Amino acid sequence: MRKGVKVTLVGGVFAVIVGGAGYGAYNVVNGVTGGGGSAGSGPEAVKTGPPTSGEITEATDKFLTAWAKGDGRTAAKYTNNAEAASPLLTGYRADAHLTKVKLTPGRAAGTRVPFSVEATVSYKGKSKPFAYDSELTVVRGVSTGRALVDWDASVVHPDLEKGDTLHTGEAVTPPIEAVDRNGEVLDKKDHPSLGPVLDQLRAKYGDKAGGTPGVELYAQHESADDGTAATKTLLTLAKGKAGQLRTTLSAPAQQAAEKAVAGHANSSVVAVRPSSGEILAVANHREDQFNAAFEGKMAPGSTMKIVSAAMLIDKGVTKASGPAPCPDTATWQSNTVKNLPGLAPDENATLSDSFARSCNTAFVKLVDEEGVTDESLTEEAQKRFGLGLDWKTGIRTTDGSVPASGGPDRAQNMIGQGQVQLNPLNLASVTATAMTGDFRQPVIVDPGLDNRELAQADGLPASTVQQLRQMMNRTAVSGTGAPAMSGLSGSIGAKTGSAEVDGQAKPNSWFSGYRGDVAAAAVAQEGGHGGDTAGPIVAAVLAAGT
Repeated sequence: MRKGVKVTLVGGVFAVIVGGAGYGAYNVVNGVTGGGGSAGSGPEAVKTGPPTSGEITEATDKFLTAWAKGDGRTAAKYTNNAEAASPLLTGYRADAHLTKVKLTPGRAAGTRVPFSVEATVSYKGKSKPFAYDSELTVVRGVSTGRALVDWDASVVHPDLEKGDTLHTGEAVTPPIEAVDRNGEVLDKKDHPSLGPVLDQLRAKYGDKAGGTPGVELYAQHESADDGTAATKTLLTLAKGKAGQLRTTLSAPAQQAAEKAVAGHANSSVVAVRPSSGEILAVANHREDQFNAAFEGKMAPGSTMKIVSAAMLIDKGVTKASGPAPCPDTATWQSNTVKNLPGLAPDENATLSDSFARSCNTAFVKLVDEEGVTDESLTEEAQKRFGLGLDWKTGIRTTDGSVPASGGPDRAQNMIGQGQVQLNPLNLASVTATAMTGDFRQPVIVDPGLDNRELAQADGLPASTVQQLRQMMNRTAVSGTGAPAMSGLSGSIGAKTGSAEVDGQAKPNSWFSGYRGDVAAAAVAQEGGHGGDTAGPIVAAVLAAGT
């Protein structure tokens, strides 16, 4: 090792000291550093098992030292995916213009090593300090047996995802000042759940909003299917001029949505205006920042019975006051379906009874009635409710999947299991269509801004709407949705759902409801029964109104 540089281990924490630059830090100024070893050293005996504390220290030492001195290619060789790591690590200096890098490791917790980063961003005469915390994990290489850093883009910065790159320069698009339907400013500070939404809105509409770009250090995400690549600003060196972008969101509804999901991990909620399709609120409570409310794909459980009931009515199989017996079990294609524990059988039940009590077996028993085919539920979902029709909301969304299914999945799809996949946006739209009879594709910005063509569907017959509203109102007033909806007045309706997921101890909790001119839907992963967790989330948003 170069003179003036030494590695020491104190209390389980290693440090690299560079010529008096300070204890416990990797310090690089003007590209000078020490230590790190060489990635091209001779072969070592293949080892197995978890890396030892000494190996963790050595692997982290080599990785951080190479990264700190700007040798991204060498740093990448100390990871278990050099090909993926190299572009981001080399771009740290070349593209992001980060210099004077100082990396300070903390105490290892098993194979995880936290560390802090201090650097300077310099671009065309402008400089600013940049500091943050991150962590790495050391694993044993499968083929080499070496202790290596387990590669993930978040090692470089916690906001980075797979495929992201770092850049400093003029922003790709001008900043935006997003405002709600009444002109109230919507920012990430007051509405943290809107972060991914605002980033996508800027990427797509920044050039149309009338602003001018600033100079920023930003993370650029991979391009979406529509060709846009959202960016996330990490540091602003010179402010641009924000252009104002009006959205369909409602600040009061958004605040209620943010507050409602805050108490439940991995929960999401969306509210829409049934009379127009305008999105009023979208909120997620997730560590990964994924917009599951718009882009998620999950089985919706018994909330799917809104579509299934509509199909049975439209096909003439039964009606709200018609028969839909609810036995303990029902079998279709050798697959036996049960109801939730505690639900008493009722052989004289009507469709309204079985809908309000969320009886699975009633819907399974009706799946083989004359006129019901493998395609029936798919056709109802697409032609009546607009699911799966390539929605163009203004940002990335997934518009639901209800595939034609044979075998056991025909029955499973009817109760929102099988191959059906929705998210809260899809379910809020389904609820709005059931309430009004008209499918109005959800939007978050005016389609006239970029001349988007919205999806079209036939909607529902008036008699079907009347029956769905009666059944959903009964569910909200005296059925499975009543506990959650009990504090709400006016014209209300609801449907609960519990979706079983392999490997989960508890089902996903789903709930949809409407009140006045607001329809909302929520999911809480592993939240239990629909009314337990997702129900109160939806009720809180409906109580806020628009």
